[in-house]
Amino acid sequence: MNPSPEIGQPSARPNLGARSAHGDLPPANWREALMSLIASRIALIQLESKDAGKETAKRASLIGAAIGCLFFAWTLLLAGGVAAIAQAANFPWYWIAMGFALLHLVVAFILFRLAQPSGKPAFPITRAEFQKDREWIENFQKIKKSSD
Repeated sequence: MNPSPEIGQPSARPNLGARSAHGDLPPANWREALMSLIASRIALIQLESKDAGKETAKRASLIGAAIGCLFFAWTLLLAGGVAAIAQAANFPWYWIAMGFALLHLVVAFILFRLAQPSGKPAFPITRAEFQKDREWIENFQKIKKSSD
């Protein structure tokens, strides 16, 4: 018999020798095990969701900046093109406007490249924990059947 942590007395729960992926002894019944599992998974999903939200916000801000650069590039291209046609032969301010338009296009391209997904799978820790949980449940069921 195992000592009960609440009152220091031996508990009626037999030690089946099964351990979870975290090294804890199995709970007294399947309901406790399920509730403990669900609570830990919800906490893990909350942590990883927070990280995924930060990644999404970063990508959204980079895409927004790239769209802003595209807007300014288009505006400068139009202004430079109109001035170029109007002035036709001199070297006035429109070449500078065209240079800035080209600069904005290069910056927009760089920002779009930075906004590409990293390629890492979403929620890697949760996936690994779910796999450990599957293995633990299979082992727990095998041990429970052998003790019956």
